[in-house]
Amino acid sequence: MDPITFTVVNCQDTGGFVARWDDPKGGGISTQGGTIGELEAMVRDAVVGYFFELGKPPLVRLHFNEDPELAVA
Repeated sequence: MDPITFTVVNCQDTGGFVARWDDPKGGGISTQGGTIGELEAMVRDAVVGYFFELGKPPLVRLHFNEDPELAVA
């Protein structure tokens, strides 16, 4: 199995992130998280569930359409 890449966009409604991967064979995965950490956990959980009987991909990439910003103040 090849690595898969999720496209990540900022969610204007929640201020969080939405990740989507379209399976070339049909279907796919969409999930969201309020923070990058939450998003990573949700993506891991969704990938394990989706590929339960197929074997997990060796690598999952997150491709951000916009660079995330970190508030330090």
